[in-house]
Amino acid sequence: MLRKLILGRIAAAEKTLGVPLDYCRFMIRTSLRASFKFAKFLAVDEYRRVLPPGPCYVARIVATRHEDCGTCVQIAVNQARKAGLPPELLRAVLDGKLDALPEELSEAYRFAEAVVTANGEEDVWRERIRQRHGDEGLIEMALAIATCRVFPTVKRALGYAVSCSAVEVRV
Repeated sequence: MLRKLILGRIAAAEKTLGVPLDYCRFMIRTSLRASFKFAKFLAVDEYRRVLPPGPCYVARIVATRHEDCGTCVQIAVNQARKAGLPPELLRAVLDGKLDALPEELSEAYRFAEAVVTANGEEDVWRERIRQRHGDEGLIEMALAIATCRVFPTVKRALGYAVSCSAVEVRV
């Protein structure tokens, strides 16, 4: 009964997110206990209080794309659209056209990229993020970058990751 209820919620989430969540079904059918533990990531993954949607979703897209999970990138893009980010801005993020981004979003992109690639530029961009959004905003961005990397990793480990799938920016 509980599994059936949760599977129904997964189906609803698929409609909201715009991608299949087969790996979640597998987890629910295999281990409710593990699924409940995994679900705790959602509370952290969805946390945002002071960081504006733009920098948050730009950082999430950059970090998720680094994990090479096309469906996860699609989720981040769909969530960004629902948060009000315009399609042209999201296309610029996906194409790496930083000149087309406002300074605030370019900083978020560069910070996320520095973190996921450990390119040595983290300190410079961290300070820019801290100056613009404060310590709490920096923490939220760090959580956004870190948590969105969990899902592609779990999917890849379970055999459900889809690399290099085309990402749509829906209008």
